[in-house]
Amino acid sequence: MADHPPPDTKRGPGKKRGGKSGKVADFRYKRPSRPDGKRGDRRNPPRRDAGLAARAPAVSATHSPQPHRQAYAALDLGTNNCRLLIARPSGENFTVIDAFSRVVRLGEGLAASGRLSDESMERTLAALHVCAEKLRRRNVRLARSVATEACRRACNGPAFIERVRRETGIMLDIISAQEEARLAVLGCHILLEEGDGPAIIFDIGGGSTELVLVQPGDKVPRIVDWLSVPWGVVSLTDTVQGSDASEARRLERYAGMRQTVSASFAEFAERIRKHTQSREPIRLLGTSGTVTTLASLHLELPQYDRRAVDGLIVPSQAMRDISTRLSRMSAGDRKCLPCIGDDRANLVIAGCAILESILDIWPAEQLGVADRGIREGILRSLIAADAEGERSRAALQRMREQDV
Repeated sequence: MADHPPPDTKRGPGKKRGGKSGKVADFRYKRPSRPDGKRGDRRNPPRRDAGLAARAPAVSATHSPQPHRQAYAALDLGTNNCRLLIARPSGENFTVIDAFSRVVRLGEGLAASGRLSDESMERTLAALHVCAEKLRRRNVRLARSVATEACRRACNGPAFIERVRRETGIMLDIISAQEEARLAVLGCHILLEEGDGPAIIFDIGGGSTELVLVQPGDKVPRIVDWLSVPWGVVSLTDTVQGSDASEARRLERYAGMRQTVSASFAEFAERIRKHTQSREPIRLLGTSGTVTTLASLHLELPQYDRRAVDGLIVPSQAMRDISTRLSRMSAGDRKCLPCIGDDRANLVIAGCAILESILDIWPAEQLGVADRGIREGILRSLIAADAEGERSRAALQRMREQDV
């Protein structure tokens, strides 16, 4: 399914972004336990069994330690953020031992110019140098680094990838929209509510949004259909122009965003319409800064707390109500809200418009929230592939010993 680029006729306003990374968190990735009763109620948020894990010392790959002590890494360079996770396997899950996230806005101005700007590339390279140092310090055994929509669309994307390799040693792979969707599903599907009916897993990124229709499978949901549209929080903000001068003008711009996204979803909405008529409750799971931010506002958190948000179930109407409230507020007022601040004050409105358009075509009563996605999907793939390789090598060694 091909991506269709948005009209590159206007350039949206935007300040330079890119600040310090957030705190490094050590945590275990498991399915959060959910108590019976009112799930998603901010007064009774689901308990988390994913407590903080103690740091373990780095192990050098040259000493050939056991596979379960090896470190693996996943780097996701998106249109808005640069994110890194370094983890070790922990049973069927894994424990993060190092992490990094920075807003770089690599795709700033891309909708107008078709190119990555010099300023955005410099911000991104600064973040990638930090990632490269972490990878070296942690003696990572296997790593995969991917770039998504901004590098897919930019005419100088491949040249930037080569520059990153020369200057940092990081070899970025520009993945397709289909691979991006697959990795997102692999990384967060464990948080889907249990059920036999169809589900939509979606990822609202900086430069694109992926929607994946899935059905229950043995271990991983079976992908039935999918869509990628080139509307993320950065590309939609830069393309749909408007004024912040009055509530009426703000609502006019928001309506324009909703209309733009809904038009891109129209064909997919028609294809999946029969699945919304299932007798089983339809399920919805979102992984993105938009849904985690809105979930934080729903919980009235004074500051972002991943353990309170990841795995939360929120009434869809509550998310719509928050979206409506934000669309009426000025950018200055949004900046004052906890968990939004300067970085998201301008972009969150586009995210709200995309989310509401998703709820229009997939009217689930509840929305699952995931603070995990592509990086976690990469890590699971690397760990599983390495474990399978170890099993194959061990089996081959046993065969050789029997032949002697």
